[in-house]
Amino acid sequence: MKLINDDCLKVLPTIPENSIDLIITSPPYDNIRDYNNSSTWNFDMFKNIANELQRSLKDGGVIVWIVNDATIKGSETGTSFKQALYFKEIGLNLHDTMIWEKETFTAVGSIKTRYAPVFEYMFILSKDKPKTFNPIKDRKNIFANHKIHGTVRQKNGQTKPVSSNGKKIKEYGIRHNVWKINSEKSNKTNHPAVFPINLVQDHIKTWSNENDLVLDCFMGSGTTGLACKNLNRDFIGIEIDKEYFEIAKNRIESTLI
Repeated sequence: MKLINDDCLKVLPTIPENSIDLIITSPPYDNIRDYNNSSTWNFDMFKNIANELQRSLKDGGVIVWIVNDATIKGSETGTSFKQALYFKEIGLNLHDTMIWEKETFTAVGSIKTRYAPVFEYMFILSKDKPKTFNPIKDRKNIFANHKIHGTVRQKNGQTKPVSSNGKKIKEYGIRHNVWKINSEKSNKTNHPAVFPINLVQDHIKTWSNENDLVLDCFMGSGTTGLACKNLNRDFIGIEIDKEYFEIAKNRIESTLI
């Protein structure tokens, strides 16, 4: 496990090419928060970071890019989509657009002229086909123990029975791509944006295996590193702010949730 207190724009070029199995991180959201005024953020900086992440990611590796948009004059900036499309421009696949649904309105953005936002994007970006997919199976099937029956329509308009016809429906199926996970309520740190440990751990379980190397280039309060420690993954964490770096370091070393 390697923790680095520095600017990721300086550190990322030192990481070997094709060496990272999984990148899970959350960049600044259009400067919604000031993060101790320790860094600035703009699209040119994003592109430089994205290029380095693409370079360091292994073939078959995955980036989980958790992001949201600022609301300016009542409307969203659309920066999230712009970032996702840039990742595609540099050769990554937009493998899935997942949603983190929160339990309540987070007070980021206007609700005078639109509905209250209660989610964030989790873009799943892959370098070729993902080499690892360990789906979480905790979605309870309402038709559990019944038998599967049905047809699937072909390109020519005809139908044929589904291949699983007659098989018993299992009690639990694969989770869908909208994850409803409560925000972190018991924040024991001084960091303004602590991710819930379950959110990060579920992505790590899904897209990596034990002893894989995971990178978080915006380490923040260290949740990704803590999750890697819990799940027996190797970890590189980069954080520019000294105060937040110490929070992350102490949190990972003490396993404080």
